Amino acid sequence: MVSFTPINVADLEFDNGTFDASGFASQTLSSWQTLAAVIDHTLLKPDATLAQVENLCDETVRYRFACAMINPVWASAAVNLLSGTGIPVGVVIGFPLGASLVSTLRHEAAALTRLGVRELDMVLPIGQLKSGNHQAVLHTIHATASEAHHHGALLKVILETCLLTVEEKLRASEIAIQAGADFLKTSTGFSTSGATAADVALLRGVAGARCGVKASGGIRTLADVQNMLEAGANRVGASASVAIVRELGAA
Repeated sequence: MVSFTPINVADLEFDNGTFDASGFASQTLSSWQTLAAVIDHTLLKPDATLAQVENLCDETVRYRFACAMINPVWASAAVNLLSGTGIPVGVVIGFPLGASLVSTLRHEAAALTRLGVRELDMVLPIGQLKSGNHQAVLHTIHATASEAHHHGALLKVILETCLLTVEEKLRASEIAIQAGADFLKTSTGFSTSGATAADVALLRGVAGARCGVKASGGIRTLADVQNMLEAGANRVGASASVAIVRELGAA
């Protein structure tokens, strides 16, 4: 089993390589096309229908968003709809509570990647983190990351930052990176609040250039996206994706 290296939060100096947030934001906001390429076009409503998923995939292709992000039940449909487009399907797992068994997460990751899903967004075990059981958090994420990577998929780890103290955010970020996360992600969008620029900056401070940072939850306007990019995000999750790129000139 992979072991968690204990972290003294006071010792985190963020010497983890450089990510040029200002430069990335400037380049990304230079056109609606470059902006669309970092947005996960998202539909996670529990009452989402097949027709809405089909529309989401149509929009994802039209605007060339980074991926179409959906619930597991629609994975096969979305993979078929996006086949041959070069755009991946993303699916949430252990969502939105972060209270699944490790075996459940591994099974979800394996089943979904076999269907053709190429991006997985999992919620870390929030209660375990807040209980101080850092080894369990590490094991859960590492097991899921290993399964995802074995099948060629990315893993984004959702911290649900609104439920964590600053120290817990720092620890969760470092644990997720040690466990193999490809992205740290702020929020599910289903809890008490969503992404904040301060939380994105904190996550980027821990990550440096070691992994990506995804801002999600409550991002509805171009100004919201700009704030997140300038804080250090290099991926954004939004359901208002079309309206956002239209603010930058998309038809």
